[in-house]
Amino acid sequence: MKPSQSTSGVVLKSDPSSGELSGILEPLKAHERLLQLKEIYGKRLVASSSFGLQASVMLHLIKEHAPEVPVIFVDTGYCFPETYQFAESFIDQWGLDIRVFNPAISAARQEALYGKLWEQGEEGNKKYALLNKVEPMNRALSEIGGDVWLSGLRRSQSSSRADRAFAEQQSSTLKVYPILDWAEAQLASYFFENDLPRHPLEREGYLTMGDWHSTRKPQAGESAEETRFGGQKYECGLHEESGQNDFQI
Repeated sequence: MKPSQSTSGVVLKSDPSSGELSGILEPLKAHERLLQLKEIYGKRLVASSSFGLQASVMLHLIKEHAPEVPVIFVDTGYCFPETYQFAESFIDQWGLDIRVFNPAISAARQEALYGKLWEQGEEGNKKYALLNKVEPMNRALSEIGGDVWLSGLRRSQSSSRADRAFAEQQSSTLKVYPILDWAEAQLASYFFENDLPRHPLEREGYLTMGDWHSTRKPQAGESAEETRFGGQKYECGLHEESGQNDFQI
């Protein structure tokens, strides 16, 4: 990395640690964080999107400030039909470099060999995440050649995200969260100010979005966290250590 000066005036002479980078990014606005990351990492940057309920915000920030950054869509084969339609609208209309990666083993083959993994408790869910989320994402990073991963994760989404830093090292990949500190009000304001498209299932009451078998509408008083994986967890596996020694995530 070439020496550069951060927006906060700090001269960076080598790759900053995740802690140093978090300190640099924290006082900045979201678009400034993207610009700073471009300055530091250049072509090492990649982004991901699951085309969930808040996807328009990160995709719009990338479109406006870092349109050259590849956006990875890990298609598990188990997304809601509305999610596929939503994703296609961005692919067709926004001009972003969206790259779709699928599991190495198809959904039909998986169910024939292993059954419905999401119905097989914690171990089944771990295997499901590895096959359908983690392995395709790892392969995407390897093929694209990126090791700095932009994600739209936010602290207010779940208890498992409440204490995250703006930058975290996960194996040999640096993960960075440009809108980590955005609350729901700020998110809603950005949607309104930029007239951004909404996921169709938000109108039906969904509070979060994942695969069809692990996401449901809330019952009275339930939080978004309680509508994922039967309320047992929120993370799908991508934002957890994979435990695979030959993976970069």
